[in-house]
Amino acid sequence: MILAAGTGTRLGHLTLDKPKALVEIAGIAMLHRLIERLKKAGIEQILINVHHHAQQIKQYLDLHEGFGLDISFSDESNQLLDTGGALVAAREFFTGKHPILIHNADILTDVNLHDLWQFHTQHQAEATLYVSRRNSGRALLFDDEKQLTGWANLNTKTYRWVEGEQIQYQTLAYNGVWLTEPNFVQQIPFSGKFSIIDAWLAMALKHKIIGFENNSAHWLDMGTPEKIADAEEFLKQDSQ
Repeated sequence: MILAAGTGTRLGHLTLDKPKALVEIAGIAMLHRLIERLKKAGIEQILINVHHHAQQIKQYLDLHEGFGLDISFSDESNQLLDTGGALVAAREFFTGKHPILIHNADILTDVNLHDLWQFHTQHQAEATLYVSRRNSGRALLFDDEKQLTGWANLNTKTYRWVEGEQIQYQTLAYNGVWLTEPNFVQQIPFSGKFSIIDAWLAMALKHKIIGFENNSAHWLDMGTPEKIADAEEFLKQDSQ
């Protein structure tokens, strides 16, 4: 599932007449880049949630004949549901036995998705979150076995714990990519608009929600014009 419903307000004029997912990075829409990457990884079915200029995304996929993949849409035109509500609204799509990859459309990363899947499978996890040690104002907190124990706003020193305050924990930044099981999505105890982090914190006491730490992969957030410029510079250097 590609989360592509964001309005892209931080991108200013770039999203006045188009959805954030269709903003170009070095001449290619970020959604286009991500779909091609997922296709190369062997993914054949993709669900995309849409909201801002939703019809443009559908038309873009039609123009490219769905990239030869089985692509469906979860339409949030009436209400933007955030990263958690988007999954609950699309529950009907998650009925199989295979793990589900959820990937933010505005994230550019070369993290190995097969490594993520293998880690998830070997640890028999219900949710595996791609995390790393990078500078971030907000972080997820894990115990020594990488089980989720909390969340923190490091700027305001605000903490939310799964079960009571922890003394020892690892502080890692969430990178907008995670893997989960269909049954886990069915058990999310919230509805309407909510952040997936709220669900993780509510469920981590009884469910195996772990961090997949990778500090060697490249990772870029394309949420602002400045960060898009950084992404374009990275792609330029990477192609040389």
